[in-house]
Formats: sequence, structure tokens, C-alpha cells
Amino acid sequence: MAGREILHKMKEKACFSIATPASPDTGKGKQKTSRHVTHGYHLVEGKSNHAMEDCLVSEMKELDDNQLGLFAIYDGHMGHSVAHYLQSYLFNNILREHDFWIDPVSAIRRAYHTTDKDILDQSKYLGKGGSTAVTAILVNGEKLVVANVGDSRAVISKKGVVKQLSIDHEPNKEKKTIESKGGFVSNLPGDVPRVDGQLAVARAFGDKSLKRHLSSEPDIIVEMIDVDTDFIILASDGLWKVMSNQEAVDSIRNIRDPKVAAKHLAEEARTRKSRDDISCIVVRFQ
Repeated sequence: MAGREILHKMKEKACFSIATPASPDTGKGKQKTSRHVTHGYHLVEGKSNHAMEDCLVSEMKELDDNQLGLFAIYDGHMGHSVAHYLQSYLFNNILREHDFWIDPVSAIRRAYHTTDKDILDQSKYLGKGGSTAVTAILVNGEKLVVANVGDSRAVISKKGVVKQLSIDHEPNKEKKTIESKGGFVSNLPGDVPRVDGQLAVARAFGDKSLKRHLSSEPDIIVEMIDVDTDFIILASDGLWKVMSNQEAVDSIRNIRDPKVAAKHLAEEARTRKSRDDISCIVVRFQ
């Protein structure tokens, strides 16, 4: 498939467009399930010397007599093409897995690997960059399946108490694995650990030049939604670099509108001097 065709199809299938600095992107959705679920999002471009690299998915849909909430944050690096590709195709690949309804953990793991292979195969058109991802699939308002590669993060609040649902894949934490593949972890150049001195996460989609030393294996967790569940937050590391999990939960606990809550979190991160792109989704259970 020609590069122009790939990019055109990505644009057609994308759920949301990339935000611009002049007009931060904010959205809100509302859908009733067995529990009342509302969701909102906000994106704002950072103050670094590159174009916006974050994008997201935040939607509810009916599928096979089930109601699904599809929520994801994609934080690109070295360009936004891989993040755009994920935005267009990752959930489609997950839901095409024949055993998704029976074994969602295995289905998601296979879909992550399939999507990464597709990205690598199309690196001629998508470029040499990559993207982190955190995805959350809400099934009938009752079961939440969260997967991630990289350092975009998902947390859940139950009666105001936070629980992290994803794992930050930091190079230092996976140093032995990286070295066993022939790679190395170094703080030079810069002041944070990087795979082969280049990438500040140990797992990501894409990054063809680093793939021998870089994993796309997702961590996956299943969390049941009960009467104590307040909301979930998904956000890129532009938020988590300057706010703890509990600070984020406390900051929006009394904000009922998820769109307003997501915007509040992004603005608070900017107040705390975050210079990175910030994308945030809040899903509230009422």
C-alpha cells in the first residue's frame, strides 16, 4: 500500500484530530449503560520544539449486543505518524480478535503485537518514530480491561482512593532485559535513563532502529467496576511528570463534568510547569 493511501486511510478512520496550540481540543461524551457513564477529554500542545505528538480515542459504541467504552492515549515521539496509526487501527485490531469476548487479555496481547508488526512493516511511510499507548476497554459498564506500553498511565478512583492500573515502563526497571538483548541503558545524553541513550521508555510501538532492544509487550489488568468506583483517568506523561496519582484524583474528585475535569487536570499540569504535550481522558461513573 502506498504511503499516501496509508495516511489517507488513517485520517479517515481517526476518532479525533490533533490539537493545535491556539485551540486546545476538548470533548465530551455521554452514554447510558447498566451504570451511568460519562466521559470527556482534553489535549493541549506542550512548549517543546516540536509539533503536537499526542492523540486519543474516547467513545462508546454498540457491538454484538454489548456496549463498549473505548478509551486510549497515544503519546508519539519523533513525529506523530505512529500515534495516528494507533488511533486509527489498534482498537479495530483488538476487536477483530475472534476470542476477545472469551479471553480479552490474550486477544489484546496479540493485537498489540500485530499492530506493532504492521507499524514496523510500514516504517518506510510512517517514519522511524514510535509511540507509547495506554488503552482501556469498558465492557457493559462493568468490566474494565487496561493495557499499556510505555509511560502513559491509567488510574482508577474508588471512594477517593487511587489505584494505578498500568505500569510505567522505565528503562532502569528493565535494564537487565535490555542488556540481555544487546542494548544498554544510559543517562547520557540528558538526565534521564534512555534505551541505547535514545528513548526514555523501555516499551513502545514502532521505533524500528531500536526494536531489537525495545519491547512492545503490554502489561494488562482487568478491573471490575463496582458501586465504589468514582472515575478513571488516562493521561500522557505530560501530566504524570508533575502530578502524583493521588493528587490527580483529589484535584477532580468534586468535578462532576468529565470534560471540565479533564481540562482542569491539563491546566493544572501546565500551572506546575509541565512543558510536554498533555492529553487526558476522564471517565466518570455516576
